Amino acid sequence: MRTCEEPRPPNGQSPIALAAGQSEYGFAEKVVEGMFIVVNSITIKIHSKAFHASFELWQLQGYSVNPNWQQSDLRLTRITDPQRGEVLTFKELTWQTLRIEADATDNGDQDPVTTPLRLITNQGRIQISLKRRTKDCNVMASKLMFLLDDLLWVLTDSQLKAMMKYAESLSEAMEKSAQQRKSLAPESVQITPPAPSTQQSWSQPFGVSPNASSIGQYFDKHDMKESSYHLLISRLDLHICDDSHTRESGTLKHGMLGGAMQLTFRRMAFDYYPFHRAGDACKHWVRYSEAMETRGQWAKKLVSEFQSKIEKL
Repeated sequence: MRTCEEPRPPNGQSPIALAAGQSEYGFAEKVVEGMFIVVNSITIKIHSKAFHASFELWQLQGYSVNPNWQQSDLRLTRITDPQRGEVLTFKELTWQTLRIEADATDNGDQDPVTTPLRLITNQGRIQISLKRRTKDCNVMASKLMFLLDDLLWVLTDSQLKAMMKYAESLSEAMEKSAQQRKSLAPESVQITPPAPSTQQSWSQPFGVSPNASSIGQYFDKHDMKESSYHLLISRLDLHICDDSHTRESGTLKHGMLGGAMQLTFRRMAFDYYPFHRAGDACKHWVRYSEAMETRGQWAKKLVSEFQSKIEKL
């Protein structure tokens, strides 16, 4: 993989649907989603103008799950609402070992001497929820949860500085990609009526049947109002060590060793909602609490003040 200077255009319709000669969510999509994938070893290499990184996974498994993240009948791993014209699917990826390594490139603007960044984790999993339109299979919203158990990470100060520079080098590309997604978000959140098909012929035209009503309620229970990304670590032991030495005129100025710091985090969680608009409700957030009500009122006040200034201009 290689980072792009400018974000690529959206992928458009599903290639699976196009290869099967269909334009909507149908049999071909269901067959591919029902596959159980097992990969003994996979290596992903990422190249950027400032650094190059590699991800190595062992014993990777991917399969469909029900909304409770349990393996069950494949018919229970998707929720289709014909009235909305939308379908929810749930996936899970697990692995035994993950190794991440990043280092500066020769032509990057990093320091001449850098320490490669390395991280090795044991078992982990990723839970993926997708909401797509049945009309064209376009993804309307997604939810990605990255779950890790106990994690031990030893970092030197030079590795920590390198990690910050790696993040800075990616920030520009990520910002451009986020701006592209936000520009396309208003179109994707619109509710599109379902396209006529034989799979929806059972819908009654003169009213909503009780079965359709129950499907709508079940869909609302597991629906994703907006795209979000989550990281949950059960326990993180972070050791930061000072390995720097100050040299002057080729001689060692300070010969004593540096210090060290140990940080322990329990149930550390990060939640990111890239498409959330200022002033909108947050009750659908994963870790919503009443304390966010104050934040919501404060955000609405700032938005109203901003709009009034814009109207004056």
